[in-house]
Amino acid sequence: MQQVMAFLPMILVLVLFYLMIFIPEKKRKKQYGDMLTSLKVNDEIMSKGGIMGRIINIQDEYVILETGPERARIKLAKNGISQVVNNETQK
Repeated sequence: MQQVMAFLPMILVLVLFYLMIFIPEKKRKKQYGDMLTSLKVNDEIMSKGGIMGRIINIQDEYVILETGPERARIKLAKNGISQVVNNETQK
């Protein structure tokens, strides 16, 4: 019984570590994956590099952005998208 009591603080620390680190990270990954699957044409997005643009085409692994006053087109991997800034449905 004393051996179990000696390991109890370590077990509690591991449980707290799991609750504070892994569960919120799993939730963030799920939200990010849902955001990537819900992308639509004409969504305004921001890349992880800070480039903002409007989606004009969606492919399997990539999206084509239109950005800037001269409407430059950029091919960007979906994993490079940081966030959706403005949806067409919100306008």
